[in-house]
Amino acid sequence: MTLAVIFAYLGAVLLIGVWSNRRLAATGEDFFVAGRTIGPFVLLMTLFGTHMTSFALLGASAESYRIGIGVFSLMASSSALMVPIVFFFVGTRVWAVGSRLGLLTQVQFVRARWGSDGVGLLLFVVLVLLLLPYLLIGVMGGGVVLGQITDGAAPSWLGSLLVSVVVIGYVTSGGLRGTAWVNTFQTAMFMLLGAVTAILIVASLGGVGEALDRVAESRPELLVRGEAIHPLRLLSYTLIPLSVGTFPHIFAHWLSAKRAATFKAPVVLYPVCIAVVWIPSVLLGLFGNIDFPGLDGAASNSVLVRMIGLYAPDLLAGLLGAGVFAAIMSSLDSQSLSLGTMFTQDVVRHYRWGGDLNEARQVRLGRLFVVAVVATVFLLSLVAERSIFALSVWSFTGFASLLPVVVAALYWRRSTAAGACAAILTVIALWSWFFVRGIGNPDYSVGGAGIMPVAVVFAGSTLAMIAGSLLSRPPAPERIARFIPCAR
Repeated sequence: MTLAVIFAYLGAVLLIGVWSNRRLAATGEDFFVAGRTIGPFVLLMTLFGTHMTSFALLGASAESYRIGIGVFSLMASSSALMVPIVFFFVGTRVWAVGSRLGLLTQVQFVRARWGSDGVGLLLFVVLVLLLLPYLLIGVMGGGVVLGQITDGAAPSWLGSLLVSVVVIGYVTSGGLRGTAWVNTFQTAMFMLLGAVTAILIVASLGGVGEALDRVAESRPELLVRGEAIHPLRLLSYTLIPLSVGTFPHIFAHWLSAKRAATFKAPVVLYPVCIAVVWIPSVLLGLFGNIDFPGLDGAASNSVLVRMIGLYAPDLLAGLLGAGVFAAIMSSLDSQSLSLGTMFTQDVVRHYRWGGDLNEARQVRLGRLFVVAVVATVFLLSLVAERSIFALSVWSFTGFASLLPVVVAALYWRRSTAAGACAAILTVIALWSWFFVRGIGNPDYSVGGAGIMPVAVVFAGSTLAMIAGSLLSRPPAPERIARFIPCAR
């Protein structure tokens, strides 16, 4: 029954994607940014669904299982504050520039701002390398869900394969419009079913108070935030949500908006959506210590699904499993499409590898790249054993540290290509340094002081952007005016 429900859900998702193909105009702009026609509600749902990956469900529940209820303050509370700010001050300006200049990717955005092919190529390489582990999170999450929801009857690789095939199906069929429509459906699914999951399981445990008492009996430290999370770690985590300002898939959805007013719903309602998803995830991960004590390493990724399997009947378990699949695919689709867009527009088309690309060839190449990217990530998922939360944080660290480049492009008239290049190279150097030292330690901090690497990498990127710009020749006024119209 559980598998039947999940397969039925996946079939429904594919149908939405195929149906959206009927609206596809077979042009590059329509396939890659939905012809810039997305309205407020769909933009809110697709931005939230794209941002809230398996990190928000599987990763957050696994981390709360490990370190306690304080994990909510690490990401959820700071995201509720920082993400709407980024949408308002960065997203709306990116949309205005992108729609005026006809841009499809953030690499095109950087090239147009500073007139530097080298900076664009460097940014492209960094974005791809940072996005691959983010994609891996989603594919791994599919394997975890199917393996646990069927109590091992279905191998984890089958779940990863199912997610990959379905995402390829509707992304290649409907492009960004199909992705946005499917994301709207899937986001509503995992928000609703997440709430149902929490209510059902908490009721089975005797209520929130009873469940907290049972956790306190065995692991009281999980309920005391101050002892589990270093204050500097908590403070530096507020920088992690800034990564939303440089995600290629978020950029694509910003560019798909119909008008500036479309951003009003995401800015105002995003904190509410955060609460609806994160509170159940964190609580259920914490309560997993009652029935499944002693899960180590990557095994803790499955605690939410284990709870569903234990407390939900077959039909409801299938629906709740489908909700987790929805959260996974609602980000994997946009991420894979954004990579396909960048490969098509920023490599093949920009460097004229295949000569001049007409609209039909752009769409065809975009589809082929999506297939290649998802297939590659699926193969990597077969050998990856890292914590979903840890992989997410390292990926977010790199993206967040690139935000000074985007902010400088939009707000600082004196910023230059040399400054942008210096900032990106600084991110590469510092991120690599900390990654090598901290990837095996989920509680790693700089010098053991509690400071997360993101704080150092972000500061280094900002300083490099300022120094590199001030030490190089200012850009031409006409180039600045294309991005900052009030420049004199």
